[in-house]
Amino acid sequence: MNITVIGRGNIGGGLADLWERAGHQVTRLGRGGGDASASDAVLLAVPGAAVEAALASVTGLEGKTVLDATNLYGGARPPDGFSSNAEYVKSVTGGPTAKAFSTNFASLFGRIADARVRPSGLWAGDDQAQDVVSRLSDDAGFEAVRLGDLSMAATQEGLAGTLFAIAQSGLGEFVYRMAPPEEL
Repeated sequence: MNITVIGRGNIGGGLADLWERAGHQVTRLGRGGGDASASDAVLLAVPGAAVEAALASVTGLEGKTVLDATNLYGGARPPDGFSSNAEYVKSVTGGPTAKAFSTNFASLFGRIADARVRPSGLWAGDDQAQDVVSRLSDDAGFEAVRLGDLSMAATQEGLAGTLFAIAQSGLGEFVYRMAPPEEL
């Protein structure tokens, strides 16, 4: 799969590394932007408040499947008129959109392959994005767990503060696993 990653930080860079190891062709875009027209999928991994500027610097996004890995915390809010960054992304690109890869600590990406069981990765989004989310989650070492449709993206974005609070309360950075009882 040809993937464009917008954002070269811990999340974007970490996932790009994992996907390249899994055999995907990854184009990494930073603040200077670029062209995503040759991509099968796009990962948006910039600070939550930088979504509008990041998308404005990239061409070729129309109709693309976009995975929004941004988070809103510390008072950051989605663009005016939208309940989540993911809904704003969909309004710009017009393609299948999912909030994904936003509830895992990027510092642990390099250790996922050594996990005793595959950790979960929450996602919320359009049905048309499900195959891409599932494949890229699997290739990064996570099991995709759906939270709901795109209307649940705001709920997922709100989890960042909760996850940081758990980590700062003594657990440290962590992975999580959600599984049906028959897998216990």
